[in-house]
Amino acid sequence: MVMGATATGKSKLAVDLALRFSGEVVNSDKIQVHDGLGVVTNKVTAAESRGVPHHLIGGVSPDAEYTAADFCSDATRAVDSVHARGRVPIIAGGSNRYLEALLDGEPAFRRRYECCFLWVDADLPVLDRYIRSRVDCMLEQGLVDEVRGFFKPDADYSRGIRRAIGVPEMYTYFRLEAMGKLDGDDELRAGLLSEAADEIKANTCRLARRQMWKIHRLRGTPGWSIRRLDATAVLMLKTSEANDPETERTAWEEDVAGPAARAVASFLGGNGNTREGHRDDNDKAGLVAAVAKEAVMMAVAECCGLQLEKAVVAKGRVFRLGREAAAVVFEQ
Repeated sequence: MVMGATATGKSKLAVDLALRFSGEVVNSDKIQVHDGLGVVTNKVTAAESRGVPHHLIGGVSPDAEYTAADFCSDATRAVDSVHARGRVPIIAGGSNRYLEALLDGEPAFRRRYECCFLWVDADLPVLDRYIRSRVDCMLEQGLVDEVRGFFKPDADYSRGIRRAIGVPEMYTYFRLEAMGKLDGDDELRAGLLSEAADEIKANTCRLARRQMWKIHRLRGTPGWSIRRLDATAVLMLKTSEANDPETERTAWEEDVAGPAARAVASFLGGNGNTREGHRDDNDKAGLVAAVAKEAVMMAVAECCGLQLEKAVVAKGRVFRLGREAAAVVFEQ
């Protein structure tokens, strides 16, 4: 089970583990089960899947209501199929309510399967910054045109795929566009689009907090021994001005994929309760503290009129922090 808030890297980790352990991914995101809106719902692309079979992504009508009971039935069938073929089922997604229904509401599933829980987490200020950056990328990838195809003035935006973050927020923009009130008024069009984008970012950040809260609650529940994997450094690198893919890949392997793979290897070896490979959170806290200290020094330097941008060396890893990156650290 790969859990975590939106934008933390659950899908990437699920694919990494599937490639290492002959696995297949079973989606547990309640929005991604619907057809359409690949950009808005951040469905894994063919390139991102790297040949790993994915189940329960698409196949449900955009207007249909997909319940937790539906998920339990479909997920059980998918897991049974994957397991019967001698492969490892990897359930990944952000709908923790669906996972709770499957594991605590379906005794037969627990009797048949032992579970290894992996939680991809990140410090909130860093995650918020990455979420905002990712929404900007989604806009560049065609979010507006994609959502336009699903706009209906009288549609129910509380059910089906239209409840996905990124759709209701665009309603006013498309309603005025359909009425012709944006024709020739580029300033109004740009203003409404900017407001919608800000709302999408804010709502996504709120969603991340709800998802984190649910995982914290589940973590204290019997039967939910959840291993935490800290992707904070990875997300910091994704949003840094340096944009060094190799350093980012190294951080991902050291902090997320490597510890997760060791935990799964131990679990598949017969001990589902081991904590081998679970990186000490204190080590990560030291990393964040070191970066924060450097950010303070940078702020002081700025006040003195000195060069702001500098390399931050923490735990043997180099970060390139500019004005925005320093601000993120201060928020912690």
